[in-house]
Amino acid sequence: MEIVVISSLVLGILLLNRPVTMLVQRLYNRHQFERFIGRETFYHSIVSRHLAYYNRLGLEEQRKFLFRTWLFQHSKNFRYIEVEESAEMPILVSAVAVQLTFGLEKFKLNYFDDIFILRDDYHYGFYSRPFMGHVDQTGIYLSWDNFMKGISQQTPNCNVGLHEMAHALAYVNFITQTEQDKHFRTEFPNFSKVARPIFTSMQQGGTKNLLGDYAATNYHEFWAVAVEIFFESPVQFRHELPELYEAMATVLNQDPLSFISGNTTIIRRPEPAAKKITGSATATS
Repeated sequence: MEIVVISSLVLGILLLNRPVTMLVQRLYNRHQFERFIGRETFYHSIVSRHLAYYNRLGLEEQRKFLFRTWLFQHSKNFRYIEVEESAEMPILVSAVAVQLTFGLEKFKLNYFDDIFILRDDYHYGFYSRPFMGHVDQTGIYLSWDNFMKGISQQTPNCNVGLHEMAHALAYVNFITQTEQDKHFRTEFPNFSKVARPIFTSMQQGGTKNLLGDYAATNYHEFWAVAVEIFFESPVQFRHELPELYEAMATVLNQDPLSFISGNTTIIRRPEPAAKKITGSATATS
């Protein structure tokens, strides 16, 4: 009898866990939204000044974008190293993360509690070359000088914010598996079916394309560079590598070129049957 009671309690807890979790999440989001409303205009003033992506969104999507930016920022500890902190720093970093994940359900990159902002190029580990940013188990690292050059398009097709957030997105889905997005994980093998042959031809055959030589360093860098080009030069990307562009639009569930016709960025397709994940990522620059 005791075993039956215990088993019933355990089963009850398991059955109630998801509904209770969802209720708590809804209450939390409602509370955060009430706090966010008072700061929405301030967030808009900062993000609209720097992100062309945001300015192409409709009003409803802009509010969604800003609220996600608020939630992302308030889920992180921002740490500043040899750089003077400003109010726009955590907002803009959070906004770039939201840009990348805007078509996905999971967007907080929850494994990472800490985001480190450094002044400019820095040295990491035993590498001799300076870094603009990197991701490892301790957090997401970004050099502010390079970050701002990227979002202001001073360095064409080089956006360190998008690059490192792309690494972080793969990290939480495939390495730590702490915030797995069902759509992203389902579609990534299909992305790899298109991307792997292109990467192999670049790495082994010396094939040149708009992704550049750094994308051939390893498959993790190929993914991160492809994300940069997808957002920074979508017209050229779709023209030169149309199948890869379509695969990227599908795995991220958004298409930057949809802005041209005034459509929503979200292009959610019916979900296919789940497949085994073949793509992965490791801590990398």
